[in-house]
This record gives sequence, C-alpha cells and structure tokens, in this order.
Amino acid sequence: MENSVKLRELKKRDLPALEDVIRRTWNYDKFATPKTARKLAKVYLATCLTNQTYTRIAEVNGVPAGLILGKDIEKHHCPLKYRLHQIFAVCGLLISKEGRGILNFYKNVDDIDNQLLKQCNKDYKGEVALFALSPEYRGLGIGKMLFHSLLAYMKSQSISDFYLYTDTSCNFGFYEHQGMIRQQQHKHLVDMKGQKGELEFYLYDMTV
Repeated sequence: MENSVKLRELKKRDLPALEDVIRRTWNYDKFATPKTARKLAKVYLATCLTNQTYTRIAEVNGVPAGLILGKDIEKHHCPLKYRLHQIFAVCGLLISKEGRGILNFYKNVDDIDNQLLKQCNKDYKGEVALFALSPEYRGLGIGKMLFHSLLAYMKSQSISDFYLYTDTSCNFGFYEHQGMIRQQQHKHLVDMKGQKGELEFYLYDMTV
C-alpha cells in the first residue's frame, strides 16, 4: 500500500511521537539506558523548539514521522511555552548521574558548534535548527519534501542564506545532494558509555 504523506505545522500532540523519532534517529539507546534515552530526546526536541520560527512535520499514514525546524534569525523570539518545557525536561535529566554526564557531553558539542560558526565569520540570516526523519521512511523522498518546504519558507522571508550543524553520526551527504556546502569541520574524540570513537562535526551553508 502506498504511504499517505502530509506536511503540516507541529502541534503539541505530536511531541511524544517526534521525541521517539529523535531517539531512534540518533540511536540514544546505544549510549544510555532506555529511561535516560527518553529524557534526552525530550530535552533535545524541547531545546530545538526554543530556537525556531518555522515548524513542519511529515505525517505518514496519520503518524508523525519526521520534522524540520527553521529559524529566521532576525525575527526569532524564544517561545515561552517551549522554554518552560525545556527547563522541566532538563531538570528530569539532571536528577541522575548518567543524565548529568550526557548533558555535559552535549554542552561540549554546543561549544564545538559555536566555534565552527565563529570561524565562518559570517552573518547568516537563517538556520536549520533541527531535521530528523524516522529511519524506516528514508529514501522515499520525504526528507526532500521537508527540506524543500524549508527552502520555500526561507525564500518567502527573504532570507538570503542559512546554515546548519551536522556530524558523522548523521546522513550529512543528504545536504550535499541538496546543494549545501561544507564550510567548517572539526574532529573530536568521544567516550560515551565506554564506547570510544572519533566524530567529525560540520557546518554547512546555502545561499537561497
């Protein structure tokens, strides 16, 4: 049976399903207990929702299966409801030693991302704050639909260029296929739950 795909704005009722998409997309269960993985997905989505002016989710057969969040940097104001949601989510992680360790890891990632942006020495007008799609729906053109909806938004707001952060744990080749250009990169050794490895962090950008 052919999948029924609909793009629409994000609604509060979508949050649990989208948290699950994020958890599976970034394989949180590989380096955290299931309970902490759920809390981490909640924190990550809540944090990204404080950093957007545009939301679009892909609903497949009536179920949220992916989302993209974009930001008009000049017009952005943090929505209070999402800030409060973020604070409660972070508190949920802080109560455990494992949660605190993971938050510290992601603080280091934020520091790396900020350094990549600083090295660009460019005043971007827009940002892709989050882009995630359930693994089982990749390769069907849904990710491209979401990305093109964001491009249309950027053009409608006269945003001349935008950027995003990604790394080798993601399908960063997708962005190159959409015409984005890698501007910065940084290698970093990570140790999560006894699993050591090297991650490369990237900043890509695009002129609209």
